[in-house]
Amino acid sequence: MTVTPDSLADIPRDRWPRHVAVIMDGNGRWAQARGLPRAAGHREGVTTVRRVVTEAARLGLEAITLYSFSSENWKRPADEVAALMFLCCEFLRIERGTMLRENIRFRRIGRRDGLPPEVLAELDETERVTAAHTGLTLCLALNYGSRTELADAARALAKDVLAGRMNPDEIDEATFASRLYTAGIPDPDLLVRTAGEMRISNYLLWQISYAELHVTDVLWPDFSVDDFHVAIRAFAGRERRFGGVTSTAP
Repeated sequence: MTVTPDSLADIPRDRWPRHVAVIMDGNGRWAQARGLPRAAGHREGVTTVRRVVTEAARLGLEAITLYSFSSENWKRPADEVAALMFLCCEFLRIERGTMLRENIRFRRIGRRDGLPPEVLAELDETERVTAAHTGLTLCLALNYGSRTELADAARALAKDVLAGRMNPDEIDEATFASRLYTAGIPDPDLLVRTAGEMRISNYLLWQISYAELHVTDVLWPDFSVDDFHVAIRAFAGRERRFGGVTSTAP
């Protein structure tokens, strides 16, 4: 399907997603198909990140969260991991100015432990200089695993209970959500996965409980603004009942 830059104009804004989460898959396959090293696919994938984030900001979305490096990705070859860490630093250094100009707020989710000091320095600086921004929130899931996040949240609550700061009976869904890495960011209502894989891959398991899923065969380096619009249009066409029924149901 081919769409134009204004192809979403006919969709009421209340039908658009507020927060889009993306599993960026297919960089390695893109490179392999061209006889290139996997690092070349990751570099091309960064170009797609710029393209999609720019469009998300232009559309006025509230947030976009990108699954850039999972806690399981440390199992990959050392040279590929090093290339990914380098690209992360390079992206933040280059795009920090864009975030400042475009009023984009940057957030990182995931564990700090294990990340190289130079990566942490770039992440922290980007978060610091964009903290007061009120436009699109760009959230980078780096060294992230959802089961780890849930365990960390449970551990934090348990410590509060042991310290007498909280009664166990006071813990509800909102309290638990406040201890997640994503606290303060609305839950994604659209999850996009590229490269045709039909898996969640330990990504935002709590947060995507009611998200609409959009899976495309397009590899992440080839994912275009048109493809992004197609995902949003697909979301707008869904009937979201959240466990209820429509008023016209028999």
